Amino acid sequence: MTIALRYAARSDVGLLREGNEDSAYASSRLLAVADGMGGHAHGEVASSVAIAALSSLDEDEHGGDLLSAIGAAVRNANRQLHDMVARDPSLKGMGTTLTAMLWNGPEMALVHVGDSRAYLLRNGELYQITHDHTLVQSLVDDGRITQEEAATHPQRSILLRALDGSGEVDPDLTLRVAQVNDRYLLCSDGLSTVVSAETLHATLTTYDDPEMAVRQLIDLANRGGGPDNITCIVADVIEVDDAQPLPPSSVAVVGAAGAARLGPPMELGGGRASTITAPQPIVMDIEEESDEASFHAAPRRARRRVWPIVVTTLVIVAAGLGVGGWYASRWINEQFYIGADKDEIVVYQGIDAQLGPVQLFEVKHRSNLAVSALPQAQQRLVRDGITVPTLAQGVAEIGKLRAASTTGRGTDGQAGEAEPSGDPTGDQNIDKNADQNVDKNTDKNADAGAGDKGTDKQTANGQGNEPKPSSTATRRSSG
Repeated sequence: MTIALRYAARSDVGLLREGNEDSAYASSRLLAVADGMGGHAHGEVASSVAIAALSSLDEDEHGGDLLSAIGAAVRNANRQLHDMVARDPSLKGMGTTLTAMLWNGPEMALVHVGDSRAYLLRNGELYQITHDHTLVQSLVDDGRITQEEAATHPQRSILLRALDGSGEVDPDLTLRVAQVNDRYLLCSDGLSTVVSAETLHATLTTYDDPEMAVRQLIDLANRGGGPDNITCIVADVIEVDDAQPLPPSSVAVVGAAGAARLGPPMELGGGRASTITAPQPIVMDIEEESDEASFHAAPRRARRRVWPIVVTTLVIVAAGLGVGGWYASRWINEQFYIGADKDEIVVYQGIDAQLGPVQLFEVKHRSNLAVSALPQAQQRLVRDGITVPTLAQGVAEIGKLRAASTTGRGTDGQAGEAEPSGDPTGDQNIDKNADQNVDKNTDKNADAGAGDKGTDKQTANGQGNEPKPSSTATRRSSG
């Protein structure tokens, strides 16, 4: 017998936001949700870059080393965000959460940074399998406030960890073993802070079809006020007979990542589902201590539901549904850099990233000048990418490189192949046996009062030329 995934993904701007800063990716091997922050087009860009970096995992076979593969992809995303801010200081302050699963048969590597969440529905019980990296969650963990107090705490919007390129990323990494009939939910906080845990459970147990489940979840979040972008993935673990073909495998890219280069988010079916009325069971936390499921459950208090009147805003919001993706797409198309296409120096438009089969860059000018004709120092610069403000400036810079190719050999020696550039974020020690959802190296005394709350999420720590280890304190909207 073969294990397979049946899944659906959907993202919605909500009722109060102007654009969608969330991104998500779902395939038979990879499930990922990213919640961007930074305002304007910055949040859209950050979440799109994170999803693009992880989507490369969908193309490679990783055998049993799932943790190393997904950990490296997260570090790569963090490095790309760092490089983007270094090239364009106006992007300072952008960042994103990330919760993702990389699958190989029944084994799954789970990576988590921030306050997006992953849930497991198993044998009729719902478990939260990620731990929020927030200031209020650290206060709850220390016994200083209750869950009920955390829901209304004035600093509930502050993240202690985020993917923002300002330092070495410190994700939670766990290896899990799925069982047939398991159901997983990945979601941004636009769902989990509005819809109670009991209602999540009731919805996931009521709707067998993942497409209907994600539509109903988003509908519930909007009926609860829709204060933030709402993104969710529902995935079922199913068993397929070896003699039968696997379910059709397609890639769903939704939210800002889908709108930036792939057009409108993928539609998943008909209209909204009706309101559920099934009983609401208790939701528990889960820690897994071995490959065999070992549950250590503790009851969670339901979050309060909010039902504000929003009918008068619907027309305005409908007009703004495509704004977020449009801003991200426009920003990407305004970026240019000099790079190498094999051994030819070219000017690219876009950013150096790939979203599944779709590249977020294209060649706009070819020089017929070989990289190997340059002195080695300049070869390294070209292969690392030289940011330029416009296409014309890129062409002009190539002219200077052409002149250097005829004069540089006398002083720089014979040109040769450029050495690969190092990862500025460095390697991390990944605990492959991590099995507890606890914060690591968290500064629980992060300045909770820095900055004013606004409609956009804001990153609090600074940005240098090279990332340094730091405790990330990020302020999000209160929603």
